[in-house]
Amino acid sequence: MAEHGLSAEDAKLVTLARSTRARVGAAEGAAVRDSDGRTYAAATVDLPSLRLSALQVCVGMAVASGSRGLEAAVVLGADGASAGSAEDVAALRDLGGPDVVLHRGDARGAVAETTAVGPGA
Repeated sequence: MAEHGLSAEDAKLVTLARSTRARVGAAEGAAVRDSDGRTYAAATVDLPSLRLSALQVCVGMAVASGSRGLEAAVVLGADGASAGSAEDVAALRDLGGPDVVLHRGDARGAVAETTAVGPGA
């Protein structure tokens, strides 16, 4: 297990989310791993005509790439454990597998909360 009790694969998601957020200076950064092991990382999109959370962008990227399920997700933002909205969790449930977990943390990548968000959670 990696730092914060995360698996090595989930720790990679933290690194991807943190670096993506920092690179563009967005409110949130997120990363997901699909059931085939592919990863997707994104930052918040905040345009006058389009607003998407970082997790919504990641889920959209996974769907557009043909993913059929998710294993894990990370969202990092200034608010730490409160990062990731109800809509984000709903999107994870829509695509997520039965055991998908969501790790929430602060902008530095310190994970404050891990929750199961699969359909049965």
